[in-house]
Amino acid sequence: MLIDTHGRVATDLRVSLTDRCNLRCTYCMPEEGLRWLSKPDLLTDDEIVRLIDIAVRLLGIAEARFTGGEPLLRPGLVGIIERVAALDPRPQMSLTTNGIGLKRTATALKAAGLDRVNVSLDTLRPDVFRTLTRRDRHQEVLDGIAAARAVGLTPVKVNSVLMPALNDDEAPDLLSWAMEHSYELRFIEQMPLDAQHGWKREAMVTAGDVLASLRTRFDLTPEGNEERGPAPAERWVVNGGPHRVGIIASVTRPFCAACDRTRLTADGQVRTCLFAREETDLRIALRSGAPDEEIARIWRVAMWGKKAASGLDEPSFLQPDRPMSAIGG
Repeated sequence: MLIDTHGRVATDLRVSLTDRCNLRCTYCMPEEGLRWLSKPDLLTDDEIVRLIDIAVRLLGIAEARFTGGEPLLRPGLVGIIERVAALDPRPQMSLTTNGIGLKRTATALKAAGLDRVNVSLDTLRPDVFRTLTRRDRHQEVLDGIAAARAVGLTPVKVNSVLMPALNDDEAPDLLSWAMEHSYELRFIEQMPLDAQHGWKREAMVTAGDVLASLRTRFDLTPEGNEERGPAPAERWVVNGGPHRVGIIASVTRPFCAACDRTRLTADGQVRTCLFAREETDLRIALRSGAPDEEIARIWRVAMWGKKAASGLDEPSFLQPDRPMSAIGG
């Protein structure tokens, strides 16, 4: 197993397939973009599949989430999913995407074995979308979400980040839209993972702000009395059900004590936490001919050293050098 000194066991693997993206979201990267990883630094399709195989066969990983950057920009994505679906044991597979290109690829992704998708959509207003993403592709995202539902990549989860003075008034409208289309909406607090390092805690829209806004229009009841475990989203039943809404409060209500994730970057680095400043290189071991058991050992050692918490509340907290687009959600 991938266990740490605090007794947490990682069963959820987040795999970044690329650091490239076709949007320029203001809370993620500058308008001019970033310096992308060079092709020789990226893991090949074969290397990605081999590492996932090691993770599920030797380390107890049960779920693989493909992320980016924007994973739909990875040329070999469908083939990777098809090969991972053939592994024994077969992990559950999901994809986090901005939805651009999903209309075109949803059928192939489902046929390859993908189980479901998370799609980022922060606003229902095309003009706000242009301001937030610096691109005019709002309808493509809406079409991609609808296509995912149509082919059965369900439940379709929609992730929204609210920003002050831009879309912080849209929480009720987003929830009403999600309920109408049977999408599962999740609000995510803005995290200190922007390339510009411009995040400020006092300026963010908090989980409390989102709940207060939603309750102006909906009756929200906490879902059950049991602990949510490693699931990042706290969920509420809307108007007595059956619809739910989730909030991922990584900043104001962190869930580090139950974290079950390990992360693999597009260039083959293991990260034990989204906010980690240390990485462990598996690419060198792969390319030097190390056997599967040795790669698994390196991975176990990396996870054993996972810190108890992200450190967001500590005065000494520093953002990781890599932005979210280079880490993978």
